[in-house]
Amino acid sequence: MNHLKLIVAAGAIILSASACKQQEVTAEQRINIIFDTDIGNDIDDTEALCLLNHKIDEGKINLLGVCLNKEGENTAKFVDIVNTFYGHASMIPVGRARNNGGDGTDQEENYAGQTVKLTAEDGSPLFKTTGIGYEDLPDSHILYRKLLAEAEDNSVIVVSVGFLTNLARLLDTPADEYSPLTGKELIEKKVKMLSIMAGRFKDEAPEYNVMINIPSAKKLFAEWPGEIVCSPWEIGEAVRYPGESILNDYEWAGAHPLKESYIRWAGEMPYDNYMFDPTAVLFAIEGDSMCTLTEPGFIAVDDEGVTRYTPDPAGKHRYFTVNEEQAKAMVDYFKENLTAKPACWAE
Repeated sequence: MNHLKLIVAAGAIILSASACKQQEVTAEQRINIIFDTDIGNDIDDTEALCLLNHKIDEGKINLLGVCLNKEGENTAKFVDIVNTFYGHASMIPVGRARNNGGDGTDQEENYAGQTVKLTAEDGSPLFKTTGIGYEDLPDSHILYRKLLAEAEDNSVIVVSVGFLTNLARLLDTPADEYSPLTGKELIEKKVKMLSIMAGRFKDEAPEYNVMINIPSAKKLFAEWPGEIVCSPWEIGEAVRYPGESILNDYEWAGAHPLKESYIRWAGEMPYDNYMFDPTAVLFAIEGDSMCTLTEPGFIAVDDEGVTRYTPDPAGKHRYFTVNEEQAKAMVDYFKENLTAKPACWAE
């Protein structure tokens, strides 16, 4: 597999290497995204990361970085596998989680841990990597500072689909070598929107990403200076990726990291998986074209991890809902994009 090479010039057209089929777009047309993930817990984080990589190929986004909020070497190795599969690993810096909380999912037994150990018939690793070194990675909240400091003002969308520790820590960061601004000031200056998988508003039950670190969730919704749009639990329940697609639509790859990890995640195949996290990515890229946004308001987190939304014209928080037709449109969107071959795929 050839690694994707980009030639970037300010205001000029971005052209793919001759072996690739990447779309030709101007730098200004791409959406700048930082992805914050607890990949290894639920398979939909992998679907979200694959979607982001495909959108790099389409010329829709720049994936500025991946910030891990789940600890463990296998988590970083798995992200490296996915990014390498698409030919983008050298372009995408990764930040690690440290003393970050979490659910205690066994790093050796979860799907990421299993997938990184897969071997081919000759005993070699099934998937190529760049050999990422977990201990050499910067802490995620520090990587955020570097990436935001380098970005144009009001140009970055943060997509968070896991624990909220990294973002709460970013809010508290002081000035450093990357910027004289505090974390909160950097966010206010550089971040256009936070698209986040969090909350459960229909029945006001605790939602996992919030519940896993309630103090960080409280801090985030109380102090984040910009717009927050939530893809809540109800969306993932309504939008499910068909297991039959996993069985039938990825055979061209021989071994695809999404298919192999999907098989190892939960239960007997085929099963239709809840798409909690990819919907937050979809909103970051496509806006409300397949969903319905609430009016502005405020979201608060209580001591049990329950999220409550209060409409208010002065608020900067919203969440979205889907009807049956919109949910189907999202499923069709995911099937079309996730099953696409990487731009640098060697036939």
